[in-house]
Amino acid sequence: MSSFQALQTQYGLLLKQFLNSNKEFEVLTTIPPDHSAESETLYVLDSSFNPPTRAHLRIVSTALTENPRPRPRVLLLLATQNADKPSKPASFEDRLVMMELFARDLRAHLASAPAFAASGVTNAVETLPLIDIGVTKMPYFVDKATAIEASDSYPVPLEQVHLTGYDTLIRIFDSKYYAPEHTLKPLEPFLTKHRLRVTMRPSDEWGGREEQLEYVAALARGDRESEGARREWADRIQLVEGRLSTDQPVSSTRAREALQSAPQDLNWLVPEQARQFVLSGRPYSGNSKM
Repeated sequence: MSSFQALQTQYGLLLKQFLNSNKEFEVLTTIPPDHSAESETLYVLDSSFNPPTRAHLRIVSTALTENPRPRPRVLLLLATQNADKPSKPASFEDRLVMMELFARDLRAHLASAPAFAASGVTNAVETLPLIDIGVTKMPYFVDKATAIEASDSYPVPLEQVHLTGYDTLIRIFDSKYYAPEHTLKPLEPFLTKHRLRVTMRPSDEWGGREEQLEYVAALARGDRESEGARREWADRIQLVEGRLSTDQPVSSTRAREALQSAPQDLNWLVPEQARQFVLSGRPYSGNSKM
């Protein structure tokens, strides 16, 4: 418990310093603390981490192992101003603690993956990607990517691969977020240099698998050129399968609900170290509304 409290204090101070600075983006911690390693690809998982779940684990681990790239690096990114979600119930500093614990869980998970464990445990540890815990004041996707690119945290050029869900893809291509012209032209700098890896989410709200594939196909045909989109952007978007229809749905909302009604379900909802903090650190204990 004392180690959790130390992390809470550490991130509380780091967060306060960041919020009082004029920085738009900052890496607060790197797991492990090694800032010398060269990287060619930065995988960015921008989420509320409220709490991090095994769905987050799957999204990052499959991106790293299904299409291995040389010298990858991972950024877990928390926005202190979110365009669509309130900053409740867990505090930002508690989410940052959970992000670090999740980073440890992720590295332990990757250590057993064939892509990293080919030559024994020692080599696996040496070849595991560094994982950064970062924060940004920017609420919108394009501005976050620009702030990362403009920071001195990473070498230039460095390709960013943003790991998103299909619902986020829809928001990225919603022109209402790009005032004052309300066109998709602001996406051009990003999609010229960086990529999106999108987990499909067939549902009543977002349509079936074929509808989601068609969304990107329409972009490739030029159906949205009148909005400022370019056909070649479709080549920068990779749609990947999400959970199987037979799998139990995993989400942060479900994890918070399980904490109240079925704590044993956290075993398959939240990775081990993050789960221990959810249970022992009680980041949700002071919140009556989950």
